[in-house]
Amino acid sequence: MTHTPVDPVTLTADLVRCNSVTPREGGAIQLLDRLLSEAGFDCTRVDRNGIANLYARWGTRGNGRAFGFNGHTDVVPVGDESAWTYPPFGAEIDGDWLYGRGATDMKSGVAAFAAAAVDFVRTTPPEGAVILAITGDEEGESTDGTIALLDWMTETGERMDACIVGEPTCPTTLGDMMKIGRRGALTAFFEIIGKQGHSAYPHKALNPMPVVALLGHRLASHRLDEGTDHFDPSTLAITTIDTGNGANNVIPARTRMTVNLRFNDLHSGDSLTAWLRAEADKVATETGTSIEMSTKLSGESFLTPPGALSSLVAGAVSAETGVAPEMSTTGGTSDARFVKDHCDVVEFGLVGHRMHEVDERVSIRDIEGLKRIYTRILTDYFQG
Repeated sequence: MTHTPVDPVTLTADLVRCNSVTPREGGAIQLLDRLLSEAGFDCTRVDRNGIANLYARWGTRGNGRAFGFNGHTDVVPVGDESAWTYPPFGAEIDGDWLYGRGATDMKSGVAAFAAAAVDFVRTTPPEGAVILAITGDEEGESTDGTIALLDWMTETGERMDACIVGEPTCPTTLGDMMKIGRRGALTAFFEIIGKQGHSAYPHKALNPMPVVALLGHRLASHRLDEGTDHFDPSTLAITTIDTGNGANNVIPARTRMTVNLRFNDLHSGDSLTAWLRAEADKVATETGTSIEMSTKLSGESFLTPPGALSSLVAGAVSAETGVAPEMSTTGGTSDARFVKDHCDVVEFGLVGHRMHEVDERVSIRDIEGLKRIYTRILTDYFQG
């Protein structure tokens, strides 16, 4: 039987037209469910706490190797809609550009792999399984998305032997970068507690404002490390200091500071939390204040060492684009931080510098090129 190839550009446009701002499903998961089911994939909705997730497998479980793809259909809010050149959910095409929220991050990546997977299993059915694990909770808290899918896979005996996450990874040109790991991310929240008083009598008060400045300076000026073979030096940034004091003649009793750390494989969330607590305790002792602290760990650093999977992806990228991708660990967090506990994972997708912007847009040629790269990855994986 002759099958009409799935057009990844049309599929991207259809997904962009789904208003799927986290946690809204918006029809995107349903669209993929229909497409993949019609192509012979065994599709299961793995919804949890109101979040829509889809697990789709082609092939018999336990028969040969299983190659997986992880991506998300949820998007960030559009912001000021009046600032957009085209409606953010209109999927308008102007020249080589397809406009819309999620066009870059990452409905085009999902569409490119889904199109590649459908055509691949129809034309050259492999001995093994092709899996798509698609979530609607990557841009939100990420507690009921990919984690829910992986929990369900563990409970039901489903597995992937290798996985590619389709986040946009390339800085300027399709093919110029792939991710073989990510830095860890930790946020710390401090509250410095002093004593309120009149600003004309500072000796009768205990001002937390100089204390927060002292603590902030010590943390921000400390060099955490010099980097490692695959990671840049770890960083700490003060992101906000809040006091809420509307009076110019009152010394406040409390002030708050938030810092965000991005760290490499020399550290862990626990080790950095211990360091932050020790520094806060030193400042509290020196100043006579009390400093409360809490932390939120978004993910530990991880690395998929260069090997078979990274070589597979790099080879496919080079063959299709003529570009040798840099193997990087830069950028923020992604759901690869969860997948890495299940199997080897790397990230490769489109050029990402327009994601989350007003007038977010993606190159049509790049969408088509990404489908070709994903098709070659599948072909080389199952024939290699």
